[in-house]
Amino acid sequence: MLVLVCTNGCATIGLSRGVADDEAIVNAKTEIPDDRLLNVSIELFDPGRLSDKELAAGLSMDIRKAESRFIPAYLRLSMEKTGQWAAVRVVPSDSEGSEALVGGRIIRSDGGILELRVTASDSTGRRWFKRNYSYRLPDAQVQLALARNSEGQSAADAPEPFQPLYNKIANDLVRYRRGLKDGDMLAIRRTAEMRFAADLAPDAFAGDLKHERNGRYELVGLPAREDPMYRRVQAIRTRDAMLIDVLSDQADNFYREMREPYAQWRKARLAEAAALRVIETKANKRKLLGLVAIAGAIAVQILGGRDAHGAGNVVLAGGVYAMKTGFDIAQQAEIHRAAIAELDQSFAAESRPLVVEVEGRTHELTGSAEVQYAQWRELLRETYSSETGLLEAHDGESAVGTEAR
Repeated sequence: MLVLVCTNGCATIGLSRGVADDEAIVNAKTEIPDDRLLNVSIELFDPGRLSDKELAAGLSMDIRKAESRFIPAYLRLSMEKTGQWAAVRVVPSDSEGSEALVGGRIIRSDGGILELRVTASDSTGRRWFKRNYSYRLPDAQVQLALARNSEGQSAADAPEPFQPLYNKIANDLVRYRRGLKDGDMLAIRRTAEMRFAADLAPDAFAGDLKHERNGRYELVGLPAREDPMYRRVQAIRTRDAMLIDVLSDQADNFYREMREPYAQWRKARLAEAAALRVIETKANKRKLLGLVAIAGAIAVQILGGRDAHGAGNVVLAGGVYAMKTGFDIAQQAEIHRAAIAELDQSFAAESRPLVVEVEGRTHELTGSAEVQYAQWRELLRETYSSETGLLEAHDGESAVGTEAR
Protein backbone atom coordinates (compact mmCIF):
# COMPACT_ATOMS: atom_id res chain seq x y z
CA MET A 1 0.00 0.00 0.00
CA LEU A 2 1.25 3.44 -0.94
CA VAL A 3 0.34 6.60 0.96
CA LEU A 4 1.50 10.04 -0.14
CA VAL A 5 1.53 12.83 2.41
CA CYS A 6 2.33 16.42 1.52
CA THR A 7 4.03 18.01 4.50
CA ASN A 8 4.93 21.54 5.52
CA GLY A 9 1.76 23.15 4.14
CA CYS A 10 1.53 21.33 1.47
CA ALA A 11 10.58 22.65 -31.25
CA THR A 12 12.97 23.65 -34.97
CA ILE A 13 14.18 26.89 -33.41
CA GLY A 14 12.38 29.81 -34.98
CA LEU A 15 13.22 33.46 -34.75
CA SER A 16 11.88 35.25 -31.71
CA ARG A 17 8.15 35.68 -32.24
CA GLY A 18 6.91 39.09 -31.24
CA VAL A 19 3.46 38.55 -29.74
CA ALA A 20 0.60 40.84 -30.72
CA ASP A 21 -1.14 42.79 -27.93
CA ASP A 22 -4.53 41.41 -29.03
CA GLU A 23 -3.53 37.72 -29.10
CA ALA A 24 -6.63 35.97 -27.71
CA ILE A 25 -6.61 32.41 -26.48
CA VAL A 26 -8.47 29.79 -28.56
CA ASN A 27 -11.13 28.12 -26.42
CA ALA A 28 -12.96 24.95 -27.42
CA LYS A 29 -16.37 25.89 -28.84
CA THR A 30 -17.77 22.39 -28.39
CA GLU A 31 -16.84 19.41 -26.25
CA ILE A 32 -13.85 17.59 -27.72
CA PRO A 33 -14.08 13.76 -27.88
CA ASP A 34 -11.84 11.95 -25.43
CA ASP A 35 -9.87 10.26 -28.22
CA ARG A 36 -8.84 13.74 -29.46
CA LEU A 37 -7.53 14.86 -26.07
CA LEU A 38 -4.01 14.43 -24.72
CA ASN A 39 -2.52 14.70 -21.25
CA VAL A 40 0.09 17.45 -21.11
CA SER A 41 3.14 17.63 -18.84
CA ILE A 42 4.80 21.03 -18.44
CA GLU A 43 8.33 20.85 -17.10
CA LEU A 44 9.75 23.40 -14.71
CA PHE A 45 11.51 25.92 -16.94
CA ASP A 46 15.25 26.39 -17.19
CA PRO A 47 15.98 29.76 -15.50
CA GLY A 48 18.73 30.46 -18.01
CA ARG A 49 21.66 32.73 -17.23
CA LEU A 50 22.02 36.42 -16.54
CA SER A 51 24.48 38.52 -18.50
CA ASP A 52 26.89 40.87 -16.77
CA LYS A 53 24.74 43.76 -17.97
CA GLU A 54 21.61 42.24 -16.44
CA LEU A 55 23.41 41.59 -13.16
CA ALA A 56 24.63 45.19 -13.14
CA ALA A 57 21.04 46.32 -13.69
CA GLY A 58 19.96 44.60 -10.46
CA LEU A 59 18.53 41.32 -11.76
CA SER A 60 19.44 38.16 -9.88
CA MET A 61 19.15 34.40 -10.19
CA ASP A 62 16.85 34.30 -7.15
CA ILE A 63 14.03 35.87 -9.13
CA ARG A 64 14.85 33.77 -12.21
CA LYS A 65 14.59 30.53 -10.23
CA ALA A 66 11.24 31.64 -8.85
CA GLU A 67 10.07 32.53 -12.36
CA SER A 68 11.09 29.08 -13.60
CA ARG A 69 8.31 27.71 -11.37
CA PHE A 70 5.83 30.57 -11.72
CA ILE A 71 5.74 30.58 -15.54
CA PRO A 72 4.92 26.85 -16.03
CA ALA A 73 2.22 27.05 -13.34
CA TYR A 74 0.57 30.02 -15.04
CA LEU A 75 0.89 28.43 -18.48
CA ARG A 76 -0.85 25.33 -17.06
CA LEU A 77 -3.76 27.44 -15.80
CA SER A 78 -4.03 29.21 -19.15
CA MET A 79 -4.10 25.92 -21.07
CA GLU A 80 -6.50 24.25 -18.68
CA LYS A 81 -9.13 26.96 -19.13
CA THR A 82 -9.28 26.39 -22.89
CA GLY A 83 -10.94 22.96 -22.68
CA GLN A 84 -8.55 21.75 -25.40
CA TRP A 85 -6.67 19.16 -23.33
CA ALA A 86 -7.18 16.30 -20.90
CA ALA A 87 -5.09 16.71 -17.71
CA VAL A 88 -2.47 19.47 -17.72
CA ARG A 89 0.18 19.04 -15.03
CA VAL A 90 3.43 20.72 -13.99
CA VAL A 91 6.18 18.08 -13.65
CA PRO A 92 9.67 18.41 -12.17
CA SER A 93 11.39 16.95 -15.24
CA ASP A 94 10.81 14.90 -18.38
CA SER A 95 8.84 11.94 -17.02
CA GLU A 96 8.49 8.73 -18.98
CA GLY A 97 4.81 8.28 -19.68
CA SER A 98 4.00 11.85 -20.69
CA GLU A 99 1.76 12.02 -23.75
CA ALA A 100 2.62 15.62 -24.66
CA LEU A 101 5.57 17.40 -23.07
CA VAL A 102 6.24 21.16 -22.93
CA GLY A 103 9.55 22.58 -21.75
CA GLY A 104 11.07 26.03 -21.75
CA ARG A 105 13.95 28.35 -20.98
CA ILE A 106 13.80 31.95 -19.81
CA ILE A 107 15.78 34.07 -22.26
CA ARG A 108 14.94 37.50 -20.83
CA SER A 109 12.73 38.78 -18.04
CA ASP A 110 13.09 42.23 -16.52
CA GLY A 111 9.56 43.27 -15.60
CA GLY A 112 8.90 44.99 -18.93
CA ILE A 113 10.02 42.32 -21.41
CA LEU A 114 9.50 38.55 -21.27
CA GLU A 115 11.19 36.24 -23.77
CA LEU A 116 10.90 32.46 -23.57
CA ARG A 117 12.15 29.54 -25.64
CA VAL A 118 9.48 26.84 -25.67
CA THR A 119 9.82 23.26 -26.86
CA ALA A 120 6.90 20.88 -27.41
CA SER A 121 7.00 17.18 -28.26
CA ASP A 122 5.06 13.96 -27.69
CA SER A 123 5.76 10.44 -26.44
CA THR A 124 6.71 9.16 -29.89
CA GLY A 125 9.68 11.54 -29.90
CA ARG A 126 8.03 13.74 -32.53
CA ARG A 127 9.00 17.38 -31.97
CA TRP A 128 6.07 19.72 -32.42
CA PHE A 129 8.09 22.91 -32.39
CA LYS A 130 10.88 24.84 -30.70
CA ARG A 131 10.27 28.58 -30.79
CA ASN A 132 11.17 31.81 -29.08
CA TYR A 133 8.32 34.00 -27.86
CA SER A 134 8.89 37.64 -26.93
CA TYR A 135 6.50 40.24 -25.55
CA ARG A 136 7.22 43.83 -24.52
CA LEU A 137 4.67 45.63 -22.38
CA PRO A 138 3.09 48.50 -24.34
CA ASP A 139 3.79 52.00 -23.00
CA ALA A 140 0.14 52.33 -22.00
CA GLN A 141 0.40 49.21 -19.83
CA VAL A 142 3.62 50.43 -18.27
CA GLN A 143 2.02 53.75 -17.35
CA LEU A 144 -1.03 51.94 -15.95
CA ALA A 145 1.19 49.69 -13.86
CA LEU A 146 3.09 52.67 -12.51
CA ALA A 147 -0.17 54.46 -11.72
CA ARG A 148 -1.55 51.45 -9.85
CA ASN A 149 1.73 51.08 -8.03
CA SER A 150 1.61 54.70 -6.86
CA GLU A 151 -2.01 54.28 -5.74
CA GLY A 152 -1.14 51.21 -3.69
CA GLN A 153 -3.64 48.94 -5.48
CA SER A 154 -3.33 45.17 -5.18
CA ALA A 155 -1.15 43.89 -7.99
CA ALA A 156 -2.79 40.45 -7.90
CA ASP A 157 -6.16 41.97 -8.80
CA ALA A 158 -4.79 43.26 -12.10
CA PRO A 159 -4.81 41.07 -15.25
CA GLU A 160 -1.60 39.21 -16.05
CA PRO A 161 0.34 41.77 -18.14
CA PHE A 162 2.03 39.08 -20.25
CA GLN A 163 -1.20 37.19 -20.95
CA PRO A 164 -0.85 37.61 -24.76
CA LEU A 165 2.43 35.66 -24.65
CA TYR A 166 0.83 32.76 -22.73
CA ASN A 167 -2.11 32.86 -25.15
CA LYS A 168 0.24 32.58 -28.13
CA ILE A 169 2.03 29.55 -26.69
CA ALA A 170 -1.27 27.84 -25.83
CA ASN A 171 -2.68 28.58 -29.30
CA ASP A 172 0.38 27.15 -31.09
CA LEU A 173 0.06 23.96 -29.07
CA VAL A 174 -3.62 23.65 -29.98
CA ARG A 175 -2.92 24.24 -33.67
CA TYR A 176 -0.37 21.44 -33.74
CA ARG A 177 -2.62 19.02 -31.86
CA ARG A 178 -5.47 19.72 -34.27
CA GLY A 179 -3.23 18.67 -37.15
CA LEU A 180 -2.65 15.21 -35.68
CA LYS A 181 -4.59 12.35 -37.23
CA ASP A 182 -6.57 9.86 -35.15
CA GLY A 183 -3.85 7.26 -35.74
CA ASP A 184 -1.24 9.71 -34.44
CA MET A 185 -3.24 10.30 -31.26
CA LEU A 186 -3.61 6.57 -30.61
CA ALA A 187 0.11 5.99 -31.20
CA ILE A 188 0.98 8.80 -28.77
CA ARG A 189 -1.17 7.31 -26.01
CA ARG A 190 0.06 3.75 -26.50
CA THR A 191 3.70 4.82 -26.75
CA ALA A 192 3.35 6.81 -23.52
CA GLU A 193 2.04 3.70 -21.77
CA MET A 194 4.84 1.52 -23.07
CA ARG A 195 7.58 4.06 -22.30
CA PHE A 196 6.38 4.13 -18.69
CA ALA A 197 6.27 0.32 -18.59
CA ALA A 198 9.72 -0.04 -20.14
CA ASP A 199 11.18 2.50 -17.70
CA LEU A 200 9.61 0.67 -14.75
CA ALA A 201 10.40 -2.87 -15.90
CA PRO A 202 12.84 -2.83 -18.83
CA ASP A 203 13.39 -6.58 -18.80
CA ALA A 204 9.69 -7.20 -19.36
CA PHE A 205 8.70 -4.39 -21.74
CA ALA A 206 11.73 -2.77 -23.38
CA GLY A 207 11.42 -5.20 -26.28
CA ASP A 208 8.05 -3.71 -27.20
CA LEU A 209 9.67 -0.38 -28.08
CA LYS A 210 12.27 0.55 -30.65
CA HIS A 211 14.21 3.74 -29.97
CA GLU A 212 15.49 5.13 -33.26
CA ARG A 213 18.74 7.06 -33.58
CA ASN A 214 16.79 10.19 -34.48
CA GLY A 215 15.07 10.10 -31.08
CA ARG A 216 11.76 8.69 -32.31
CA TYR A 217 10.01 5.73 -30.64
CA GLU A 218 8.29 2.98 -32.58
CA LEU A 219 5.95 0.37 -31.11
CA VAL A 220 6.95 -3.13 -32.17
CA GLY A 221 4.58 -4.98 -29.87
CA LEU A 222 1.87 -4.56 -27.25
CA PRO A 223 1.16 -6.78 -24.25
CA ALA A 224 -2.33 -8.17 -23.80
CA ARG A 225 -4.55 -5.90 -21.75
CA GLU A 226 -5.21 -8.74 -19.29
CA ASP A 227 -1.52 -9.55 -18.87
CA PRO A 228 -0.97 -9.53 -15.06
CA MET A 229 2.42 -7.83 -15.37
CA TYR A 230 1.00 -5.11 -17.60
CA ARG A 231 -2.00 -4.59 -15.28
CA ARG A 232 0.45 -4.19 -12.40
CA VAL A 233 2.30 -1.51 -14.36
CA GLN A 234 -0.96 0.31 -15.11
CA ALA A 235 -1.85 0.28 -11.40
CA ILE A 236 1.54 1.77 -10.53
CA ARG A 237 1.15 4.34 -13.30
CA THR A 238 -2.08 5.50 -11.66
CA ARG A 239 -0.16 6.06 -8.41
CA ASP A 240 2.57 7.90 -10.29
CA ALA A 241 -0.04 10.27 -11.73
CA MET A 242 -1.35 10.91 -8.23
CA LEU A 243 2.07 11.94 -6.97
CA ILE A 244 2.54 14.18 -10.01
CA ASP A 245 -0.80 15.76 -9.12
CA VAL A 246 0.57 16.49 -5.63
CA LEU A 247 3.69 18.09 -7.12
CA SER A 248 1.56 20.02 -9.61
CA ASP A 249 -0.62 21.27 -6.76
CA GLN A 250 2.54 22.47 -5.04
CA ALA A 251 3.42 24.42 -8.17
CA ASP A 252 -0.07 25.94 -8.15
CA ASN A 253 0.30 26.87 -4.48
CA PHE A 254 3.64 28.47 -5.23
CA TYR A 255 2.02 30.42 -8.06
CA ARG A 256 -0.75 31.68 -5.78
CA GLU A 257 1.70 32.64 -3.04
CA MET A 258 4.02 34.34 -5.48
CA ARG A 259 1.43 36.17 -7.58
CA GLU A 260 1.04 39.25 -5.40
CA PRO A 261 4.71 39.83 -4.50
CA TYR A 262 5.79 38.99 -8.06
CA ALA A 263 3.32 41.46 -9.56
CA GLN A 264 4.48 44.08 -7.06
CA TRP A 265 8.09 43.32 -7.96
CA ARG A 266 7.38 43.87 -11.64
CA LYS A 267 5.60 47.15 -10.96
CA ALA A 268 8.31 48.34 -8.59
CA ARG A 269 10.95 47.35 -11.12
CA LEU A 270 9.19 49.33 -13.84
CA ALA A 271 9.08 52.34 -11.53
CA GLU A 272 12.71 51.91 -10.52
CA ALA A 273 13.78 51.47 -14.15
CA ALA A 274 11.85 54.60 -15.18
CA ALA A 275 13.40 56.61 -12.34
CA LEU A 276 16.81 55.21 -13.23
CA ARG A 277 16.49 56.35 -16.84
CA VAL A 278 15.46 59.86 -15.76
CA ILE A 279 18.34 60.11 -13.30
CA GLU A 280 20.92 58.79 -15.74
CA THR A 281 19.73 61.17 -18.45
CA LYS A 282 19.84 64.11 -16.05
CA ALA A 283 23.25 63.09 -14.73
CA ASN A 284 24.69 62.76 -18.23
CA LYS A 285 23.38 66.19 -19.19
CA ARG A 286 24.92 67.72 -16.07
CA LYS A 287 28.25 66.07 -16.80
CA LEU A 288 28.16 67.23 -20.41
CA LEU A 289 27.31 70.79 -19.40
CA GLY A 290 30.13 70.68 -16.87
CA LEU A 291 32.63 69.53 -19.48
CA VAL A 292 31.49 72.25 -21.89
CA ALA A 293 31.75 74.89 -19.16
CA ILE A 294 35.23 73.73 -18.14
CA ALA A 295 36.40 73.70 -21.75
CA GLY A 296 34.91 77.16 -22.24
CA ALA A 297 36.61 78.47 -19.11
CA ILE A 298 39.99 77.18 -20.30
CA ALA A 299 39.44 78.76 -23.71
CA VAL A 300 38.50 82.09 -22.14
CA GLN A 301 41.63 82.10 -20.01
CA ILE A 302 43.88 81.18 -22.92
CA LEU A 303 42.40 83.59 -25.43
CA GLY A 304 41.10 86.39 -23.27
CA GLY A 305 44.22 87.40 -21.44
CA ARG A 306 44.32 88.84 -17.93
CA ASP A 307 40.96 90.64 -18.19
CA ALA A 308 39.20 87.36 -18.77
CA HIS A 309 40.96 85.51 -15.98
CA GLY A 310 38.30 86.26 -13.36
CA ALA A 311 35.42 85.39 -15.66
CA GLY A 312 37.17 82.19 -16.64
CA ASN A 313 37.48 81.14 -13.02
CA VAL A 314 33.76 81.68 -12.51
CA VAL A 315 32.89 79.57 -15.54
CA LEU A 316 35.38 76.92 -14.47
CA ALA A 317 33.89 76.75 -10.98
CA GLY A 318 30.42 76.41 -12.49
CA GLY A 319 31.57 73.60 -14.72
CA VAL A 320 33.18 71.71 -11.85
CA TYR A 321 29.99 72.09 -9.81
CA ALA A 322 27.85 70.84 -12.70
CA MET A 323 30.02 67.74 -13.07
CA LYS A 324 29.95 67.12 -9.33
CA THR A 325 26.15 67.25 -9.22
CA GLY A 326 26.10 64.93 -12.23
CA PHE A 327 28.13 62.33 -10.36
CA ASP A 328 25.97 62.84 -7.26
CA ILE A 329 22.86 62.07 -9.32
CA ALA A 330 24.58 59.00 -10.77
CA GLN A 331 25.15 57.79 -7.20
CA GLN A 332 21.39 58.01 -6.66
CA ALA A 333 21.04 55.58 -9.55
CA GLU A 334 23.08 53.07 -7.58
CA ILE A 335 20.54 53.37 -4.75
CA HIS A 336 17.77 52.42 -7.20
CA ARG A 337 19.81 49.47 -8.46
CA ALA A 338 20.28 48.32 -4.87
CA ALA A 339 16.50 48.59 -4.30
CA ILE A 340 15.89 46.39 -7.34
CA ALA A 341 18.44 43.85 -6.13
CA GLU A 342 16.76 43.75 -2.72
CA LEU A 343 13.41 43.07 -4.37
CA ASP A 344 14.96 40.27 -6.43
CA GLN A 345 16.43 38.58 -3.37
CA SER A 346 13.06 38.46 -1.59
CA PHE A 347 12.02 35.36 -3.55
CA ALA A 348 12.95 31.76 -2.77
CA ALA A 349 11.63 28.66 -4.54
CA GLU A 350 11.70 26.02 -1.81
CA SER A 351 10.23 22.57 -2.45
CA ARG A 352 7.91 21.14 0.18
CA PRO A 353 8.99 17.72 1.45
CA LEU A 354 6.89 14.64 0.74
CA VAL A 355 6.48 11.57 2.90
CA VAL A 356 5.51 8.30 1.19
CA GLU A 357 4.57 5.05 2.85
CA VAL A 358 5.23 1.81 0.96
CA GLU A 359 3.87 -1.33 2.62
CA GLY A 360 4.27 0.08 6.10
CA ARG A 361 7.68 1.60 5.43
CA THR A 362 7.90 5.37 5.52
CA HIS A 363 10.16 7.22 3.10
CA GLU A 364 10.76 10.97 3.07
CA LEU A 365 11.36 12.59 -0.29
CA THR A 366 13.53 15.65 0.18
CA GLY A 367 15.39 18.15 -1.95
CA SER A 368 14.14 19.86 -5.07
CA ALA A 369 11.02 18.68 -6.86
CA GLU A 370 13.26 17.07 -9.47
CA VAL A 371 15.16 15.10 -6.82
CA GLN A 372 11.95 14.10 -5.04
CA TYR A 373 10.46 12.75 -8.24
CA ALA A 374 13.62 10.77 -9.05
CA GLN A 375 13.48 9.21 -5.57
CA TRP A 376 9.82 8.37 -6.11
CA ARG A 377 10.42 6.65 -9.44
CA GLU A 378 13.11 4.52 -7.83
CA LEU A 379 10.61 3.49 -5.16
CA LEU A 380 8.15 2.52 -7.89
CA ARG A 381 10.76 0.30 -9.56
CA GLU A 382 11.52 -1.37 -6.25
CA THR A 383 7.80 -1.84 -5.62
CA TYR A 384 7.28 -3.50 -8.98
CA SER A 385 10.30 -5.77 -8.76
CA SER A 386 9.47 -6.94 -5.25
CA GLU A 387 5.88 -7.82 -6.26
CA THR A 388 4.26 -6.19 -3.25
CA GLY A 389 0.67 -6.94 -4.23
CA LEU A 390 -0.18 -3.46 -5.51
CA LEU A 391 -2.50 -4.95 -8.11
CA GLU A 392 -4.76 -6.46 -5.49
CA ALA A 393 -4.80 -3.23 -3.51
CA HIS A 394 -5.68 -1.29 -6.63
CA ASP A 395 -8.52 -3.67 -7.54
CA GLY A 396 -10.04 -3.33 -4.09
CA GLU A 397 -9.70 0.15 -2.68
CA SER A 398 -7.55 3.11 -3.56
CA ALA A 399 -3.99 2.24 -2.59
CA VAL A 400 -2.79 5.83 -2.72
CA GLY A 401 -4.06 8.75 -0.71
CA THR A 402 -2.87 12.31 -0.36
CA GLU A 403 -3.14 14.46 2.67
CA ALA A 404 -1.98 18.02 3.33
CA ARG A 405 -0.59 18.75 6.71
